[in-house]
Amino acid sequence: MRVVLDTNVLVSALLFTGVSSQLVPLWQRSAITVLLSRDILEEYLRVLSDHKFQLSEAEIRSLTEEELLPYVEVVSPRRRLRVVEGDPSDNKFLECAITGKARVIISGDKDLLSIVRYRSISIQSPAKFLGANPRLRRS
Repeated sequence: MRVVLDTNVLVSALLFTGVSSQLVPLWQRSAITVLLSRDILEEYLRVLSDHKFQLSEAEIRSLTEEELLPYVEVVSPRRRLRVVEGDPSDNKFLECAITGKARVIISGDKDLLSIVRYRSISIQSPAKFLGANPRLRRS
């Protein structure tokens, strides 16, 4: 299953225990395919660099190069969208999902979650995604 992870989900998955952390083994054993664009990667890196996480450059590099990048498929969106009105910067997640033919955007962002569905792409919280796909955790 092809998915896009919004930034708060990715950061939560990599840094904390909880629902989002259950996604890491799914992408690492290819039960899900995480799609990534340059814009999304830049946001991931910017947020991980925030002082509140107290991560060194080496720790950020290790997280991204060992825990994420080997397992993603990079896509290059060609169209810019104007769908997310509350936070237009969130459109990059929809652009990536459309280009990469994702079925789901996994998000904790209220602006994205309020859309619920865009074209054939479902927008779900991590808990809803995991609850709707229990066999992914067993495969």
